[in-house]
Amino acid sequence: MRALVIDDERLARKELTGLLADNEDVEVVGEAQNVDDAKEKIEKLQPDVIFLDIQMPEKTGFDLLEELDHVPHVIFTTAYDEYALQAFQVNALDYLLKPIQPERLTEAIKKLKSKISEASKEEASTSGVPQNNNKLTLEDQVFVKDGDRCWFVKLENVRLFESDGNYIKVYFDTNKPMIHKSLNALDERLDEKSFFRASRKHIINLSWVDSIEPWFNGGLVVTLKGGDRIEVSRRQAARFKDMMSL
Repeated sequence: MRALVIDDERLARKELTGLLADNEDVEVVGEAQNVDDAKEKIEKLQPDVIFLDIQMPEKTGFDLLEELDHVPHVIFTTAYDEYALQAFQVNALDYLLKPIQPERLTEAIKKLKSKISEASKEEASTSGVPQNNNKLTLEDQVFVKDGDRCWFVKLENVRLFESDGNYIKVYFDTNKPMIHKSLNALDERLDEKSFFRASRKHIINLSWVDSIEPWFNGGLVVTLKGGDRIEVSRRQAARFKDMMSL
């Protein structure tokens, strides 16, 4: 498992890297000392997990997660215990207090291995979408089950997919059922000519786009037919313009 260590203190990075070196299941592929440095290295190195400090100069670890389009697994490493609730609200795998104890680090890595194993099984299963080597297009139909209700819906009628914790909310007609799947896994299955990853929380059906307007910091706001308004992150906005321009 590829890991990136993010901490503004060099000694803290060195200590954690040394502890991780004793675990044969983890390879530290890099270090970062602030949010901007971390964003660049996450995009370049594509780690499976980030060991993330919270209090850093200018921007916090939570700010980093807000700015990422694709978030790796997160294990927080901090000297402060008051952020624990907020950490688990952003689906962190674990919350390690400094100085980090080897036993707690081992527990966190076990959780990480279990989570990655579950994700692999989920992607191999047939729940939510058909499993084959072809991309899903607007012409495909998918089976959606939420509790006791079931639908067999054509993808051209699905205007939006929205991440909600470990679930995805599927928007079609007046329905918004939830399926147990990661947005990253779904993104890999959808035809990029028809569906666009607007942010870490949203995938939009391009055929449902009604209007586009500039937004803060170089981003965009896309309004879908029916009124849903979706913010497109700055990085994805540049990609969106490239895709949709002549």
